[in-house]
Amino acid sequence: MIAASIRRVQVNKQELITSIADKASMTKADAARALDATLASVSEALEQGDTVTLVGFGSFYVGDRAARTGRNPRTGKNIKIKAAKVPKFRAGKGLKDAVN
Repeated sequence: MIAASIRRVQVNKQELITSIADKASMTKADAARALDATLASVSEALEQGDTVTLVGFGSFYVGDRAARTGRNPRTGKNIKIKAAKVPKFRAGKGLKDAVN
C-alpha cells in the first residue's frame, strides 16, 4: 500500500483577497477592504468579550489560559507565565465536513 502524501499549502492574505475577488466578482481593492473590515469587526467583538458565530463555518471566542510555570530555553530556569485571555476558534459542522 502506498501512503498518501499530504499536500500542505499556506494561503497568504493576498491570495485570499484574490480568491474573494474572483468568487464575489469584485475588484481586488474591494475584496481587500471587505476582508480588512471583517477581520476588524471580529477583533472588536472579541475585545469586548463577545463570540462571533458564522453558522456552518465556526465560532471565534475568547478563552482563558491559566497561569503556569514554564522553562526558559536558554537558561533552563523556571519562569512564571501569567494568566491570559486568548482568541480561539471552534470549527462548525460545515467546515468539518468540507475538510473530511
